[in-house]
Amino acid sequence: MVSGGRAKRPPAIIAVPAMLVATAMVIPIFYLVFRATGADIATVASLVFRPRTAGLLANTAALALGVLTLTTLIAGPLAWLTTRTDLKGARLVNILVTLPLAVPGYVMAYALIGLSGYYGFMNTVFGVTLPRPQGWFGATLALSLYTFPYIYLNLRAALAGIDPSVEESARALGSSPRDVFFRVTLPHLKPALFAGWLVVGLYVIGDFGAVALMRYEVFSYALYTQYAAAYDRIYAAWLALILVALAVSVIWWESRLREGARFARTGTGAGAARRMVRLGPAGQSIAWLFITLIVAAALGLPVAVLVFWLSAEPILPALPALLTSFLQSLSAAVPSAVLAGLLALPVAVLAVRYPSPLSLLVNRLAFLGYAVPPLAFALAFVFFALGAARPLYQTHALLVIAYALAFLPLALGPIRSALYLARPSLEEAARSLGYGPLAVLRHVVLPVIRRGVVAGMVLVFVIVMKELPIAFLLAPTGFRSLAVTLFSRTSEGMMVDAAPYAAAIILFSGLFVGVVLRHETKHE
Repeated sequence: MVSGGRAKRPPAIIAVPAMLVATAMVIPIFYLVFRATGADIATVASLVFRPRTAGLLANTAALALGVLTLTTLIAGPLAWLTTRTDLKGARLVNILVTLPLAVPGYVMAYALIGLSGYYGFMNTVFGVTLPRPQGWFGATLALSLYTFPYIYLNLRAALAGIDPSVEESARALGSSPRDVFFRVTLPHLKPALFAGWLVVGLYVIGDFGAVALMRYEVFSYALYTQYAAAYDRIYAAWLALILVALAVSVIWWESRLREGARFARTGTGAGAARRMVRLGPAGQSIAWLFITLIVAAALGLPVAVLVFWLSAEPILPALPALLTSFLQSLSAAVPSAVLAGLLALPVAVLAVRYPSPLSLLVNRLAFLGYAVPPLAFALAFVFFALGAARPLYQTHALLVIAYALAFLPLALGPIRSALYLARPSLEEAARSLGYGPLAVLRHVVLPVIRRGVVAGMVLVFVIVMKELPIAFLLAPTGFRSLAVTLFSRTSEGMMVDAAPYAAAIILFSGLFVGVVLRHETKHE
């Protein structure tokens, strides 16, 4: 709390748990570095600079570039059509092009694979046998059809938020529509583009399920095979560190590109009504043809393939196994969501109510788990458990802790936003009445920000329900979540057996999309 120009010292009930959260983020990474540097310099050099490492780097870069290019080509026109034109049914389009977020990358890969082969959807329904999608093309397509809504949502918000008078001023000075777009509109879209590219880029670098099903060797897939086969755990640790370095470099470049950018209007000039582009009958037809193509590929395809495989055999015999996997997913998702909310609370209070260099450091460290690729983060916990907490190794508790820390920022964001909107005067009044820090937190702060706490926990819950890479490395023996079972059966070609699990994952991922759409509706 800032009072009289000086920052108050945070109470121990807030500061100590927040610093413990920050420490918990750093310790596993320390053990990862410790394990990677356990060999002599010559051995390390031979591991890091081997030709295979260079090949993995090239494949990872090619995949990220391909996905970023394709998602931008999809999201850009969609955002422009729904915000800057008189497109009929724009609200419906916004919903349809956001729904693919309910189809995770590995489920999209399952759908694409389900199209191909002699017994696949295309040959059975249309008599056309497609080759199995794989490699760079298959991974790029699967990840792009899942992640393009992240860029679309950013661009749509940016296009709707640009001050219309800025563009109108450029037109009044004689600029052509093309010049207005490239010299005025596009520069204002850069922050949104960079933010979308950051989210998509980090996801692609850390993805495991889609690239593994598409048999495309990138760092995340090689890390898992190296660790699972127990060939060389030191090399696996170095692969994880390189993966972390890639993610950090992406974050660093994104922050440098945004550095010093200013896009807000500085004057108080008169506002202008936004000029909407009239498409006309032909334009409406072309626009809806493009929209239909994207929605059919990103949403219609997985739904059609899923219905096809679900109808291949009766679903009732599969329900007991499906229920078991669902309950196992639930056993990880519920405690992870609750723990993430509890851990995020002191961090958010420290950051918002007691700003200082310490609170800034704690807040940044709290995002470390989300910035580090999931497999690398999980491997760090493996080395931590083996080195300092062996009773935790291969336990349900370790999986829950890793989930809570990895997805802590998802809980932290809504809680922090709620705290910014809550009036500090209520807390000051409670203190003046003799309430201690814990009582203020319990009776004043929590009731005010409970919606933010619940929203954050819901986000963590939905993400954990469909999470794959962390579960693969940290799940105890016999733990078969929905995602793990789907991946295992798809990789073995058991498309019919995998279908009920894919349907369940899409259903629960829809909760996440519902939260996103609700947030969008509130800000329109």
